[in-house]
Amino acid sequence: MKTFLLWTSLSLVAIPGVALAQVQSISASDKRTGAEAHPQLVQEFGGAMKGPAADYVERVGRKIAVQSGLSNSERDFTVTLLDSPVNNAFAIPGGYVYVTRGLLAIMNDEAELASVLGHEVGHVAARHSAKRQQTATITSVLAGIVGAVAGDSGVGSLIGRGAGVGADLITKGFSRTQEYQADDLGVRYLANAGYDPLASSDMLGVLGAQQDLDARISGKANSLPTWASTHPNSVDRVKRARGKAQETGKAGRGLRNNDALLDAVDGLVWGDDPAKGFLDGQEFKLPTQRLAFTVPRGYAVSNTDAAVTISGNGGQASFSGGAIGSGGLDGYIGQVFSKLGGNIRHGQVQGGKGKGVDFRYAFGQGNSNAGPLDVGVFAYRPDNGATAYHFVTLTRSGQGIGPFESLVESMRRLSAAEAQGARPLRVKVLKVKAGETPDTFARMMAFPDAPLDRFLVLNGLEKGDTLRTGERVKVIVRN
Repeated sequence: MKTFLLWTSLSLVAIPGVALAQVQSISASDKRTGAEAHPQLVQEFGGAMKGPAADYVERVGRKIAVQSGLSNSERDFTVTLLDSPVNNAFAIPGGYVYVTRGLLAIMNDEAELASVLGHEVGHVAARHSAKRQQTATITSVLAGIVGAVAGDSGVGSLIGRGAGVGADLITKGFSRTQEYQADDLGVRYLANAGYDPLASSDMLGVLGAQQDLDARISGKANSLPTWASTHPNSVDRVKRARGKAQETGKAGRGLRNNDALLDAVDGLVWGDDPAKGFLDGQEFKLPTQRLAFTVPRGYAVSNTDAAVTISGNGGQASFSGGAIGSGGLDGYIGQVFSKLGGNIRHGQVQGGKGKGVDFRYAFGQGNSNAGPLDVGVFAYRPDNGATAYHFVTLTRSGQGIGPFESLVESMRRLSAAEAQGARPLRVKVLKVKAGETPDTFARMMAFPDAPLDRFLVLNGLEKGDTLRTGERVKVIVRN
């Protein structure tokens, strides 16, 4: 999960060896800066969720954030639940704190939620990004984010694009000392707020298990930005956080509020929301647009509001759409190339035959930090309407379409019944009955691969653990 922790003028708060800063409220300048950045961050991460789960996250976030000393008023903090499947949490100056529904869903109690949010606020309170980026500002970095998403920074900016692209431009990873400081602050905030401070080490363990599972299932290390990738985890770090919790004298004695967290996540969408497009096996479906295409095997998919990105060792493709204009598909292709930047000159526009929808396409040459690239634009006008859709493919120079031939030819129209029948995966909370085991619930999981491992990690369990009659567990079902 990516962390947007930026330069700020905030004073140090509660760092060992540094005098406690008596900060009563967040400065007006920080509030203005955060307020300016907030809408762009929310947009990049799928928008702000509304409803009981979002209200719950806001209450917990404000309760833990006020422990930082950045402000004595909970009303000074804006805590947002983001509609993103990527596991992420971050905070920015001005009292803005964020967590995604993807990360919320793998938590098991309220104290774990508070530990993550407290850790992020701790990074801001300790001014960690200020030490790494003395001249960066939120708005200047966000300008880079918008440019990368729109393609205005050149073809090279599209390389490695995915959910949370802005975090790559802001956070290059925290030092071990900075992570330990944020951990220490988070543990202190938990204890002061009345939570069990052991939740910090428990949450680090959950995140590590989830990252390991994702790597095993995909067959490679997770390349998407996640909380764990910007907050490097380790067994030693988990042990250290547990030790710090013991030092508070409150370990095991504070609130955990398991039921409150489970009530909040019950019914939460898991993974991509079908309304915004979702992966069904190897096929990515967009019910709203009534379109679908098949992703090459071994390629990762990242779905943001701006585009769907398909990435692998052979290159990257990006799918999006826009107004077709008066020039038809040929003119539309020219518009796409012009928005990529870098003065890319493309060759003659040609026609292609698809399995369900025909297309027009052209190739050009671009440059990136990795060297010269072949850049393809493949455009579709499935219903002769005012909107066109397109892939931008990026491969090494000389490869042309490379591994994406099957992708661009696979575009098809969804039937009305298919579009209407698209159902999301959701978190479902169940009560354990007598005789039920992890295998019982693994059979309910809506995944063909590793259902037992997925169930165990989702519930913070290990192989060999037994379930108690009456306890509540999470499963992922198609609803």
